[in-house]
Amino acid sequence: MTADQVWQFFLSGLTTGGTYALIALGFSLIYNATGVINFAQGEFVMLGGMIAAASMAAWDLPLWLAALIAIAITTVVGLVLDRAAIRPARYAPHVVLIIITIGASIFIRGTASIIWGPDERPVQAFSGEAPIVMLGAAITPQSLWVLGATLVSAVAMWLIFEYTVVGKAMRACAINAHAAQLCGIELSRMVSWSFGLAAAIGAVAGIVLAPITMAQYNIGTMLGLKGFVAAIIGGMGNSLGAIVGGLVLGVLEALGAGLISSQYKDAIAFIILIIVLLVRPSGILGREGGED
Repeated sequence: MTADQVWQFFLSGLTTGGTYALIALGFSLIYNATGVINFAQGEFVMLGGMIAAASMAAWDLPLWLAALIAIAITTVVGLVLDRAAIRPARYAPHVVLIIITIGASIFIRGTASIIWGPDERPVQAFSGEAPIVMLGAAITPQSLWVLGATLVSAVAMWLIFEYTVVGKAMRACAINAHAAQLCGIELSRMVSWSFGLAAAIGAVAGIVLAPITMAQYNIGTMLGLKGFVAAIIGGMGNSLGAIVGGLVLGVLEALGAGLISSQYKDAIAFIILIIVLLVRPSGILGREGGED
């Protein structure tokens, strides 16, 4: 194994890690607002890619318009999930809410298979497929789009939470929901915002990933699990930790697949999860002995 090969695996891992980071951001948003782990997050990724691909194929729409439609529809799905499934059970134990999100994931995936069928749907790369050589390793332009989407989403979340009333209200609910309600903040509205933002971020991840993996109705489950692992690695509820956890997971997964065997690619993520839970349960950027 040469240094060039290791560098190539590293760059490939950053692309995958960027996707995991976006998904982990969605997990962190909802966890902060509700304390619930939303296992339907991966289906938001699937919907983003499938709706964009289907829109371009059916109506010959330009990419930017198909992407906006995909983000808008997926955001509505996230809001409906909160209003129809989460809000009626808001006082139920967290394990019940988690089971509800698992059921929602199965329902969304099944509905997608009925609407679009089992076939993969290709999406054209945003800016060509000619590889870019960086220090002896090749990376596709679409990989840069994935990393760019991760960076823009992270900055957008920071701006929202630091400089908008809604963002500050969501932060207050995450820190102390009861105190936030006493200050006049409507918790249910903040939960809806978190589901809508998480769905939109998931849709963005699906759209930028679709040209690399192609869109298919069943890709959300494994992506969602990997995003969950990334969120745990970085520190559940920590937005910066979600980015760090996603990139770390993607790089380690790529290096493990290249240095050991690609057959263990999916297992590597869960082995890393077990190690993190044993060594530092709070995650890389999580606070020991407390929640973020």
